[in-house]
Amino acid sequence: MFGLVVRFTCKDEATAEAFDQLIGETIEGIKAHEPGTLVYTVHKVEGEPLLRIFYELYRDRAAFDFHEEQEHTKRFLGARDDLLSDVEVDWLDLQVGKVTTP
Repeated sequence: MFGLVVRFTCKDEATAEAFDQLIGETIEGIKAHEPGTLVYTVHKVEGEPLLRIFYELYRDRAAFDFHEEQEHTKRFLGARDDLLSDVEVDWLDLQVGKVTTP
């Protein structure tokens, strides 16, 4: 498996609202077209109204590369920069865990 955690900090409350809308549109494309994307979750952080944390888990590197090539992902990547003041990415190397698949 291949994964990452991304911390997005929005510029202000108005951009956070626009970012959340962009995320919603992007998630629909992921659900419909990316069978290799195992987990793609977005979290708000209590007490940090401008922060969003993404947790992404892919079947393998090829599934991540496929995700990056999708039109909905390209749209997200192109539109997000105007809404954000900071982006931090941590690439994950799974050591141990429990994964349930349908």
